[in-house]
Amino acid sequence: MNYKNITVAGSGILGSQIAFQTALKGFNVSVYDINDEVLARAKEHFKCLMGNYQKDLIATQEEVHTAYERITYSCDLAAAVADADLVIEAIPEVVQIKTDFYTKLGQVAPEKTIFATNTSTLLPSMFAEATGRPEKFLALHFANEIRKNNTAEIMKHAQTDTKVFEDVIEFAKAIGMVALPLYKEQPGYILNSLLVPLLDTAQSLLIDEVADPETIDKTWRVATGAPLGPFAILDLVGITTAYNIASVKAKEGNKHSKKLAHFLRTEYIDKGKLGVATGEGFFKY
Repeated sequence: MNYKNITVAGSGILGSQIAFQTALKGFNVSVYDINDEVLARAKEHFKCLMGNYQKDLIATQEEVHTAYERITYSCDLAAAVADADLVIEAIPEVVQIKTDFYTKLGQVAPEKTIFATNTSTLLPSMFAEATGRPEKFLALHFANEIRKNNTAEIMKHAQTDTKVFEDVIEFAKAIGMVALPLYKEQPGYILNSLLVPLLDTAQSLLIDEVADPETIDKTWRVATGAPLGPFAILDLVGITTAYNIASVKAKEGNKHSKKLAHFLRTEYIDKGKLGVATGEGFFKY
C-alpha cells in the first residue's frame, strides 16, 4: 500500500469523520461535495471534531490543527481527485445518485485511483460496472464516531483485484482502524447485519404506536446494559440516512417502509430534526 492522497466524496456526518481521521494519521485529504455552501458547513464540523479528538483521544492542539490544515476542499470532482490514490465515497444511500456519481468519477479519476464505497446497506457489485474499473472497486465501511468505534469493514466483490483488497486493508490499519476483511458480499456487512434489524424493529414499534422512542430506548438500555438505545443510534447516524433506506424499500413495494419514510420526512426531516448534527432528532442534544 503506497497511498498518500485520499479524496473523501461527501462531507456529511460520516464523510467528515473519515476525512478528519485520515488527515490526523498523516494523509493528504481532499474533500469533495456538491457546492461551496455544503463545504463551508463541513469546515465548521471539522472544527467541532478537533475538540472531540482532544477530549476523547487526548490529541494535542498541534495534532488536530495539523490534521485540519491537511484537508483541502473542492466542488469540482475532477480537481478533487486529480492526485487521488484512493477515493472514499460517502454520499447518500440512493442507488441512482451513487450510480451517477461513479459514472462521472470513472471518467475523471486517474487510472491509478482506487474507489471505495462506504455504503451501509448496498452492495459494491451494484455499482462496479458504473465505475469503469470494477477490479479497483470495493466497499470500505466505517461505524459512526470512528475515533472511538474504530472498525473498518473491507468487503470485496467478485471482480475486486486481490492486491487492491489487501492494500485497502492496510490503509484501514494505517488510519487507526481495526480492519475487518469480508471475502464475500453481504448486505449490511457484519455490523449492520446485526444492527439494522434492531433499528428496523425499533422504528416499527414507533410507527405502529406501540411505544415512544424514550421508552423503547430505555427498554434496550436497561435490559441489555447497552450504552445507547436504537433511537439514540439513529440520531447519531442521522435521520436522513434512515429515511433514504426506508425510501428505497418503499419504492420496492414495501408498504411498511412507505409509512416509515413518510413519518420520518414529515415529523423530523421537514422540521429540521436530523439528529445529533442539528441538535435534535428523536431526542434533543
